[in-house]
Amino acid sequence: MRQTKIIFFILFLPILSCNKKVVNTVPSPTTLTDTSHPGNPYYSRTDTTVLHVSDAEWKKVLPDSIYQVARNKETEEAFTGKFWNATGIGTYYCAACGNALFRSDSKFASTCGWPSFFETIRPISVEYKDDHSYNMERTEVLCGRCGGHLGHLFDDGPPPTGKRYCMNSIVLDFEPDKK
Repeated sequence: MRQTKIIFFILFLPILSCNKKVVNTVPSPTTLTDTSHPGNPYYSRTDTTVLHVSDAEWKKVLPDSIYQVARNKETEEAFTGKFWNATGIGTYYCAACGNALFRSDSKFASTCGWPSFFETIRPISVEYKDDHSYNMERTEVLCGRCGGHLGHLFDDGPPPTGKRYCMNSIVLDFEPDKK
């Protein structure tokens, strides 16, 4: 019986620890980059000004799948996001506002089913908020520019930080480094 419990926790706890309401996403078979943001005047990869935009306005300018995760704190289904096992070299940005979040050299293979990073690109890239939903003690990770929900932070990552930023692919854009 004890072995069954241990196996359960090893296999399912990482998945449960990130999970909330699930948004189904379809992985992109052709590309890891989505740089087209028509109709979103707030998207910029160079402007770091903190945005104060109403949810009603975000609903107008964001695709529904991004809006549901970034503004309503939903979660994409594990192992379905376009970046959960991506290995490209480059930079990850907030898909809502273009804020630089993570470098690919801080990404690591995790069994949780979502892209995982051990550090942000700069300290102000993200903000943190206590999350007590689902009777869990977690730390929510929000975009430091637009306040959009990105995922959660856990203390089970690799050195040097020991942190695991468990992020939703749907709220990330990736720009590969130029060769």
